[in-house]
Amino acid sequence: MLRGLEISDMLIIDRLELTFQPGLNVLTGETGAGKSILLDCLGFVLGWRGRADLVRHGAAQGEVLAWFDLVEDHPAQFILDNAGLPRCKELILRRVNTVEGRKTAWVNDRRCSGEILRALSEKLIELHGQHDDRGLLNPGGHCDILDEFAGLDEARANTEITWQKAKKASKALKSAEDAMGVVRAEEEYLRHAVAELDVLDPRPGEDGELDTKRRLMQSAEQVRDHVRRAYQSLGNEGAEGAVSDAFKWLDGAAEKADSLLDGPLSALGRVVIDLDEALEGIATAMDRLSFNTSELEDAEERLFAIRDLSRKHQIIPDELAAFADDLRAKLASLDASDAKLSSLKSHRDFADAAYEKAAASLSAERKKAAKKLDKAVMVELMPLKMEQAVFITQISNDVATKGGIDAVTFTVATNPGAPSGPLNKIASGGELSRFLLAIKVCLTKSQMGLTMIFDEIDRGVGGATADAVGRRLASIAESGQVLVVTHSPQVAALGTHHLRVEKLVSKGKTKSIVVPLTKSDRVDEIARMLAGDVITDQARDAARVLLD
Repeated sequence: MLRGLEISDMLIIDRLELTFQPGLNVLTGETGAGKSILLDCLGFVLGWRGRADLVRHGAAQGEVLAWFDLVEDHPAQFILDNAGLPRCKELILRRVNTVEGRKTAWVNDRRCSGEILRALSEKLIELHGQHDDRGLLNPGGHCDILDEFAGLDEARANTEITWQKAKKASKALKSAEDAMGVVRAEEEYLRHAVAELDVLDPRPGEDGELDTKRRLMQSAEQVRDHVRRAYQSLGNEGAEGAVSDAFKWLDGAAEKADSLLDGPLSALGRVVIDLDEALEGIATAMDRLSFNTSELEDAEERLFAIRDLSRKHQIIPDELAAFADDLRAKLASLDASDAKLSSLKSHRDFADAAYEKAAASLSAERKKAAKKLDKAVMVELMPLKMEQAVFITQISNDVATKGGIDAVTFTVATNPGAPSGPLNKIASGGELSRFLLAIKVCLTKSQMGLTMIFDEIDRGVGGATADAVGRRLASIAESGQVLVVTHSPQVAALGTHHLRVEKLVSKGKTKSIVVPLTKSDRVDEIARMLAGDVITDQARDAARVLLD
């Protein structure tokens, strides 16, 4: 139950504290006095998304505080549990909005997010605005109303899950079919290209190796002639023989030279060793430079073949091997496509069947719930002076969507003998308000500890009908708490707690205040609502009759 609301520096409110009571709380006042501002502020502290420019002009920030009484098993207690917040008997919500637009919220002095506030608000407040009947005018929302009444959240969620799976399976199948179509269109090319690449079997880096080898072989004959001459110059008939002869002559003379030739002999020994190493290296080079003419032809043929394929497929030679792997993978996918498509089709059919089963089950639940809703709404219409009206929820087959296969439409006949038709075609403005009230009462009957707020729900009705609406609201309030913003004196007279919203202008500044009314104050306020600006004795007498 909402016990109080404290507002600071919000719109045209500088400081305001309100208290609310069990039963029917009514708020009255001239148009533009600020009744809607109170609801905007309440919505703000509850985390609802609304207007952004809430901070009063000239203030650094605005703040709203609301407090509620909670019983131990109130549904809001479970929201606190899930949010890691302590349970409480008095729930205090506070939210601040700076002039820059930053918003900060607290639950019992613990910082929290707007999502937590909104989750709590769903268990604390049910607001029905003066334009809620527009939802009734849109048949697209009728299915949601029926599902809410029947408590089909789980069944609807299951249907949506199966719908998403079915769409995903269908998309996967179409994607695979499209991909296979592209591959099949180029199958002949793939098989020919893979065959060519398989025969050639190019390796990464092979182009560079062959080019180097080819260049070496092309110049090898001339190089080998020079190397051969160098080998001959250094061999036994050349430098090596001359050094060997010199070493023998010096060695024979060394004994008689008294160590004068030791240094030259040692140097010649090193020369012999170096000459041997040089000759060995030259011999190896000569072997490497020896090749058959066919080797050059083979290397050139393979190099040219690799480069031809590179130009044909417009890639560099080193990428041919990876390219071949990609083409082989496409062929393998093509060869396995029949099995893959068959598997995807089976998966799609299974997902479709699961959705159809879930949607059919949801549809059956809706049809059962529709009869209950019709009966419940008819019961609520009787005290609203629409006992002759007929309300029927029609369900027909529709295009399959995530919400199922049903099109739900509320149809009415407002007078005996009158044809029935869609609610948005038949009902007048006042009738729509009463249908809305009846439906909303049906939706909230099972919600424990919920404060219901009606913003001009009596719009478009007057006289005995307004009195009937007020009495129904008072009856609902007997077991809970109802707040009503109204311009109807008949509704206002039935309130157990009456607040008047006023707009004052002082020193060039406008501000809104709320005044709790005593019994005598209520007489004058209801008389004002009956007579207008000039309150007559007759209006006061009529007001007293309404209050009595």
